[in-house]
Amino acid sequence: MNLKVRFAPSPTGRLHVGNARIALVNWLLARAGGGAFVLRIDDTDAERSRPEFVAGIEEDLRWLGLTWEERVFQSRRLARYRDAAEALKAAGRLYPCYETPEELEYKRRRQRARGRPPVYDRAALALSDDDRRRLEAEGRRPHWRFKLDEAEEVCWHDLVRGPSHVQAGSLSDPVVIRADGTFLYMLPSAVDDIALGITHVVRGEDHVTNTAAQIQMMRALGGDAPAFAHVPLLLGAEGEGLSKRLGSASLADLRAGGIEPEALASLLAKLGSSEPVEPRLSLADLAAEFDIARLGRASPRFDPAELDHLNARLLHAMSFTQAAPRLRALGLPDVDAPFWEAVRPNLARLSDAAEWWAVCRGPVRPEIAAEDRDWLREAAALLPPEPWGEETWAAFAAAVRGATGRKGKALFRPLRLALTGREHGPELKVLLPLVGRARARARLVGETA
Repeated sequence: MNLKVRFAPSPTGRLHVGNARIALVNWLLARAGGGAFVLRIDDTDAERSRPEFVAGIEEDLRWLGLTWEERVFQSRRLARYRDAAEALKAAGRLYPCYETPEELEYKRRRQRARGRPPVYDRAALALSDDDRRRLEAEGRRPHWRFKLDEAEEVCWHDLVRGPSHVQAGSLSDPVVIRADGTFLYMLPSAVDDIALGITHVVRGEDHVTNTAAQIQMMRALGGDAPAFAHVPLLLGAEGEGLSKRLGSASLADLRAGGIEPEALASLLAKLGSSEPVEPRLSLADLAAEFDIARLGRASPRFDPAELDHLNARLLHAMSFTQAAPRLRALGLPDVDAPFWEAVRPNLARLSDAAEWWAVCRGPVRPEIAAEDRDWLREAAALLPPEPWGEETWAAFAAAVRGATGRKGKALFRPLRLALTGREHGPELKVLLPLVGRARARARLVGETA
């Protein structure tokens, strides 16, 4: 049996780090096992689903490096779901219910008041044909519930949570078709998992409660239940719910903020596992290391500061070959390996490279203190002839120190400020050859260069 997973977003918004993590774990499981990754767009909610969100989800996944072997839209498979519903009705596993939302809430309140769990009482099963005709004559339209086998204890081995079981009688029969005839999540999902040959369902732990019902439904439809893995949901850095405070941490926001996709993938792949988070420059490296059994049951925390730190570490390890296409996309077509190797230790975002490219190629207009201007002109006369290399800066600084008597901060600060327009940055031994003698002299004597 070939391993096959699916990621099933609803196109009602953009991806955020929580559901991106679920997508990544699915993708890594598929790649580690030589399997396939299916993108299933759960767009049965016609009112909230938008084509622009479909496009946004696909853009986000591609940016993260996730590709798919199949893509399906649930809105194009409605006939399959209707056929499945009719088969379940004929088998006595779907039954019509006529309670209004207000009536159902009243029942739940009464059950809680009596100290009982708010489980649907199956009152609709006692309705006669005449009762149903009367209710429909009043204008009520039925919603449909899946009748659970309440005597069964449904068991499965969860790949994250371990041995799991639910007594079906402790659950309400789930509503699968609304009164307006539209489908809720469970029936289309079960139909598609069977039809697409999904072998592993990896999702958030908030879905644990419907696993027993989903297993029974798949069996009722003549299919086999897949393996399940329920991954703990991400929390914020302080332990708060991610959707409350960090719901805006969308992939689009992170991309616009200069986060590298490999940095985000490196973090999300290891959060909640027993492995340290280290920057990885390719998803292939992450897939080679991936083992879903290493994911723990504790809720991991997503810390933007950790992501920022990891992003910088990844840039510091990135080769010029890997960086070059991205640098060209920033509008820096003439950058070369010496420039990249000089500036990358100082980058927090790749876009910072553009600032240092401007420093190397000018113009630079530093604010020079009046008492330093004559001294800098004297220093300019001591610039050695080209060609320059990494030894040039030390030789030049020594010459200026010997000729003027300045040393320490009084020597280095005004030189750096005049040569780069910045008080901090890459080592001048690697930056000065990139600036070149003509620009260096012009900047020291106060000319624009």
